Amino acid sequence: MKFFVDTADVAEIKDLASTGLLDGVTTNPSLMAKAGRPYLEVLREICEAVDGPVSAEVTATDVKAMLAEGRHLAKISDNIAVKVPLTVDGLKACKALSDEGTMVNVTLCFSAAQALLAAKAGATFISPFVGRLDDIGVDGMHLIAEIVEIYTNYDFATEVLVASIRGPAHVVEAAKMGADVATIPPAVLRQLYAHPLTDKGLAAFLADWEKTGQTILGDKSGAA
Repeated sequence: MKFFVDTADVAEIKDLASTGLLDGVTTNPSLMAKAGRPYLEVLREICEAVDGPVSAEVTATDVKAMLAEGRHLAKISDNIAVKVPLTVDGLKACKALSDEGTMVNVTLCFSAAQALLAAKAGATFISPFVGRLDDIGVDGMHLIAEIVEIYTNYDFATEVLVASIRGPAHVVEAAKMGADVATIPPAVLRQLYAHPLTDKGLAAFLADWEKTGQTILGDKSGAA
């Protein structure tokens, strides 16, 4: 499974990229607004920080304007994936941009039927929002299972990018189902490697080592 981080905070992205765990980045207008800086400037910095896809969302709602914005965004870097909403105009824009060789992330997916349409329109990624479905009492992970099954049945190239992730359980369940990508908020990504038994075990190891009075760098016995 590929890990994308869902943020427009460049410092966060650089820090997470240094772990080697980061395969890409997703942004949206809300995240960009939080950055409080010029949209295109932030995108350029993000594209320089990661080698993988960087989703940049259009703000237009009609196909003509979406295409104009999408083509403009795609010029920023080869790793830009233009993000369009799952509307009729968004699917038209997806088809046109995909035919031009641009990666497209179709976002705001809430049903398997919508995901099927996006794949047929040539989407590189489909972004089903599991957390927002959970918020209204619908099982978001059931949607992921449906999409993975449909895409497998027809060998669609579109990658299932699980979005609106609320916690580590969403990531693990998505991985078990065979989803291609999880786009994860920075705080949740850090929760993936946190476990109280890891902390407890490390503390015990260090306490025992301290009792020996030794230091690894100070031990010359193994020097050539």
